[in-house]
Amino acid sequence: MLAQLASATNPNVRMIAANPGDWGIDAFAGDLGGAITVWQSKYFMPKTTTSQSQQIRESLANGLKAAAANGHTITLWILCIPSSMDGPAAQWWDGWKKRQEKAHGLVIELWDETKLMKKLLSPEGDQVRRAYYEPFTAPAAPAQEQIRLVLDVEEDKAAALDSALFVRQMTEAGHVELDSAKRQFFNADLVAREVAHKGVPAEVAALSSADATLHGVWEMQFNECSAEGTLAALHGRVWREVRGEHDKLPKVLRLEVTHSWGLVHRLVDNRRAGWVTHWRQIASGHADD
Repeated sequence: MLAQLASATNPNVRMIAANPGDWGIDAFAGDLGGAITVWQSKYFMPKTTTSQSQQIRESLANGLKAAAANGHTITLWILCIPSSMDGPAAQWWDGWKKRQEKAHGLVIELWDETKLMKKLLSPEGDQVRRAYYEPFTAPAAPAQEQIRLVLDVEEDKAAALDSALFVRQMTEAGHVELDSAKRQFFNADLVAREVAHKGVPAEVAALSSADATLHGVWEMQFNECSAEGTLAALHGRVWREVRGEHDKLPKVLRLEVTHSWGLVHRLVDNRRAGWVTHWRQIASGHADD
């Protein structure tokens, strides 16, 4: 990470592999036949104290010794630590740094916690920070966002629904094509049966809430159409209102619009709503199969 952070603002930064030693270099820039800048890292956590001063002395000494032996010179030596120095360590560092710079004719810098954070948060260090500290993980989709399938109605089951009360009510209202209505009812009834079978209190309450909302939608439109004498338009007006209310229904039920429309058909089939003025008379005289 330090080598990549250094290379974000310095050209030709490289690392030295230990074999067996690393010449006192973790990363460097320059020419090993001439002058180089050295980055030396020490993992002192959670703070740096004077107890680590000997390791710092030895790191610089080893780097200078290797430079003399291998024909290069260190012009800039940078100590990198992930923590901050306490008071005594900071005081020691300031004095030691000045003495070493004067004795060896080089510049010494400190990349401590503050300096490293500043570099990682800079535009130049942005990619390094993202790579090491902001790894991408795709968020798991919440359970309520899983799609509930809308199933087709098998031919024999569709035929059996011909005797259902909600079909009778639609027929009384003059509707001729009823295949989509059967599919809506079938899928909504599956949801209701599943909720009843599982008996999860939150889902039972959610279904009751959805039923109450949709019943209110039907009742409001029925009353308005009755007052206006436009009952023939009731079914279409309810459907448009249900589409508008769909996104507000409890997410835990994972309803598609088809299910929401089907829940209205269940209200009708349960003798709580209808599509004509005399829907209650039809419901009371209808024999359940």
